[in-house]
Amino acid sequence: ARAAEMADEALLRVPDVQIDGDGVFKYVLVRVRGAGAPTKDVVRGHGWAEYHADLFERTAEELARHGLSCECLGGGRLSHRPEERKIHVYGYSVGFGRADHAVTTEKLKAKYPDYEITWADEGY
Repeated sequence: ARAAEMADEALLRVPDVQIDGDGVFKYVLVRVRGAGAPTKDVVRGHGWAEYHADLFERTAEELARHGLSCECLGGGRLSHRPEERKIHVYGYSVGFGRADHAVTTEKLKAKYPDYEITWADEGY
């Protein structure tokens, strides 16, 4: 039971959103699973990633170190313009399919409450 409790604590510590501070970059929506049944969805977006799989693989490796597993729910792109306090969520991942941008937008709004955050299904 202790391992499950530790995994649940680890799940709580996983940041909901980790994205670059500026620019246009790929993102993935990842469902993180603790040892028991609890899950939470997190957003990861970084400019260093050439492919959505790069983001997912690095996220999976980091989570595995804490006893957590994950699955990729899809991907897309983020346009982050901090000087305008705007983030736009759009596009899709060829490998993982389109993330639920509405879910991603809610996560981003929680982290950036003073931003205007929009999303669209079109665009790549």
